[in-house]
Amino acid sequence: FPTDRTTEIGQLISSYLGREKNLEDHTIHLLFSANRWEHVPMMKEKLHQGITIVVDRYAFSGVAFTSAKGNFCLDWCKQPDVGLPKPDLILFLQLSPEAAAERGNFGHERYETSSFQEKVLQSFCCLMEDKTLNWKTVDASKSIEDLHREIKSIVEETMQEVQNKPLEELWK
Repeated sequence: FPTDRTTEIGQLISSYLGREKNLEDHTIHLLFSANRWEHVPMMKEKLHQGITIVVDRYAFSGVAFTSAKGNFCLDWCKQPDVGLPKPDLILFLQLSPEAAAERGNFGHERYETSSFQEKVLQSFCCLMEDKTLNWKTVDASKSIEDLHREIKSIVEETMQEVQNKPLEELWK
């Protein structure tokens, strides 16, 4: 579940990210959160069926990106996502901004500048201090095969640990 760009909210987000539309910073942050909330009923249904959900980015990315803009505090940025399903595991794929910039398509969307990415990284570091969340940092500069193997191992171990755990809410 990355940002769903097919919904009306998702289409607005897509045009903003593609630099076709400008939106006020509070507005775009709330739209990203609303896009996540659109998926909550389906996410809960799948989780109650015992289906594992893998989400690309989720609330932490939104908080990190908005708070990196400088005129937002982490607490304000977290508020719209309070109550979302809490993930059992958050994988942070760490890659230097320099290495990220060398990968394909970097720089095409808004926020894809190295200086801004440095600020985003600082925000993620603050978020990772929250010991109520299960953060695991993975070195993303490894080969795809090695990265896949490490992630698979972490995920399988986590699935074993949480299989009978009730669904919790984020930041509550």
